[in-house]
Amino acid sequence: MLVSKYLDGLPLYRLSAILEREGVEIERQTLADWVGHGAWWLSRLAEAIGAYALSRGVIWTDDTPIAVLAPGRGRTRQGRVWVYAFDPRPWQGKGAPAAFYRYSPDRKGERPRDHLAGYEGWMHADGYTGYDALTQPRGNRPPQITHVACMAHARRKLFEVFESTKSPIAEQALRQIAALYAIEAEISGQPAEQRLAERQARSKPLIDDLHDWLLTQRRRLSGKSTLGKAMQYALNRWDALARYLEDGRLSIDNNLAERQLRGIALTRKNFLFLGSDTGGERAAIIYTVAETAKLNGLDPEAYIAAVIDRLCRGHTIDRLSELLPWNFKPEKKTVATG
Repeated sequence: MLVSKYLDGLPLYRLSAILEREGVEIERQTLADWVGHGAWWLSRLAEAIGAYALSRGVIWTDDTPIAVLAPGRGRTRQGRVWVYAFDPRPWQGKGAPAAFYRYSPDRKGERPRDHLAGYEGWMHADGYTGYDALTQPRGNRPPQITHVACMAHARRKLFEVFESTKSPIAEQALRQIAALYAIEAEISGQPAEQRLAERQARSKPLIDDLHDWLLTQRRRLSGKSTLGKAMQYALNRWDALARYLEDGRLSIDNNLAERQLRGIALTRKNFLFLGSDTGGERAAIIYTVAETAKLNGLDPEAYIAAVIDRLCRGHTIDRLSELLPWNFKPEKKTVATG
């Protein structure tokens, strides 16, 4: 039921109708209670996944809107689901991939500041201003977080201009960015040290040339033109866009986080809205456990069922690490002999 609701986007009233066709009558409120119980059982596991993801020193983050019922108003308001993801496989790094989801009733800057209060390291993210306080120095202390901007966002704005105007200048910019992505495709899966060396030798000259070319072209364009705005978007974030050259663990874009939110974006129209902020917090717990299971090659339905079963049978909290997706081992079934 949890997997059907959150990964497949089936609202509870549809699940109830499906079950009724099979001759099983279960009221929607009963299913809602089960969601609450399931999230309660999985909450400590989700916290452990989050603590792990935020301890690795490199994260990818993004957020997406989600409708939430506003009681007494007869309509919905907009909440947000955030993801903080980690995946060391592109650089043969140690550890396992993980995705930590958080819910908030709005998109105020205090939300990511609260989520990342204890985090230190690199952060792949878009240009959302709510992150600014995290990436600024505090007195004599350096910033606790270093922003790595997303080249895909910069490319997207230039592509939109080219698609609508067929501008040869926009096309040239896209070609230069494509050359950077071609290098990334070649070095994906190589050790971090090798990725760094390749980027310094091959990507850095291209990045420097692209920056100089964008500056030259931008001076010739009106700041009010769509192409001028697209170029200025990249130039305003240039240091952060080029930051992936500094460490072999980093990415040229934030696509990891965007992929981890794609399922929510595809299914949110199906389930219409969350019933409350509490429902949003429960959803974040389920998404954390289910999506991290998928990242580690597990069937999320079988994994969640096995985890809840073990917890209900007395699996102690001091052994919670055994249930993390990257440590999980199915129980061996004994065969009775007669």
